[in-house]
Amino acid sequence: MNNNLTLQEVQDQVHQWITSVGVRYFNELTNTAILMEEVGELARIMARKYGEQSYKESDKNHDLADEMADVLWVLICLANQTGVNLTEAFHKNMEKKTLRDAERHKGNEKL
Repeated sequence: MNNNLTLQEVQDQVHQWITSVGVRYFNELTNTAILMEEVGELARIMARKYGEQSYKESDKNHDLADEMADVLWVLICLANQTGVNLTEAFHKNMEKKTLRDAERHKGNEKL
């Protein structure tokens, strides 16, 4: 297993899995709902591990990294379904943030 995959390779790998093991993608609306569900599961762990909420017995077997990977998986499915190249999108987003926030955070007294 290659641990140094590019975003495009990850998108390709997810697509290959979906079309061979998973049969087909769930529709975009279903995957959006699943994404929200997965983000909720991640938020639950974060609230208990880093926030003030205490663990319930049912929370103790959840794995933070696995929940993050679930979020990433569904996001990649949505990107594949909608024709979004995540590499290009990431680079454009970094450029936008860099231009917009070049000085913004340096002057933030809260940081």
